[in-house]
Amino acid sequence: MDKGYRFMQEIVLYPVEENKEKLLSLPDIVEKSGVKLFFSPVQRTTVSKPIFRLREGLIDNLLSAAREMNKQGWVMKIEDAFRTTAMQNPLNRTKNTFDAIAKIILWECEGKIPDPEFFFRRMTVLIATIPKIATHMSGSAIDISVLSMKTGKEIDRGAGYLGMNEKTFMNSPFISKTAMRNRKIITEILHRYGFYAYPFEFWHYSNNDAFAMYLSKSGRPALYGPVDLISEAGDVKPIENPLKPLFELKEIQEKIEFSLKNPGVN
Repeated sequence: MDKGYRFMQEIVLYPVEENKEKLLSLPDIVEKSGVKLFFSPVQRTTVSKPIFRLREGLIDNLLSAAREMNKQGWVMKIEDAFRTTAMQNPLNRTKNTFDAIAKIILWECEGKIPDPEFFFRRMTVLIATIPKIATHMSGSAIDISVLSMKTGKEIDRGAGYLGMNEKTFMNSPFISKTAMRNRKIITEILHRYGFYAYPFEFWHYSNNDAFAMYLSKSGRPALYGPVDLISEAGDVKPIENPLKPLFELKEIQEKIEFSLKNPGVN
């Protein structure tokens, strides 16, 4: 987790030259493409259903990756894509997700309740806490599961989407050889089309943003930074203060206390 936080500190410093490409609707495009690709119907925030939009310049790359998975006998399932500011705010994630993160942190602290700042640092690795490091807010990231085309069941990657535990990191030593092999194959396919894996969540991939440019060691500024969606046509506006935290530390303290006092409340 410390390594993940250091990664995020590097991303904070990474330069972005926003090109203001539109955010296009993926379901509309996929329906016309002939590529088999699914979208999750699950709402994982308290404020909105998933918004399946991606920057215009990444659409062909995504379809090519999905098409290659189809040839492999697999179907990509997009769990999450673009997030608004309200959707990205960790305090607006469902209680189950927040509780899962809290459980990891409490385990690390041997059951002691950490101070809000420590919780903020840990949460930053799993759900971005400021817009600058939130590649979902850039419209350049996707969270995915992968299904067998034949059976409809998930391909074994060691854990399911949003399984917040010791298996979450891409190179976790706690998964089987089969699961690790599948993670590597999926990552290689997406990498061929410019999507880089976030090392600390095995389901998260992004392209031409700060994550991807940093991980590829390109030396080039990112093309996509955090934006607001301002029209149904997909027009965007850069976030004015991308370094401002999405919540106050006192709000985290209140959320932690509620979570611990109400373990069975969703």
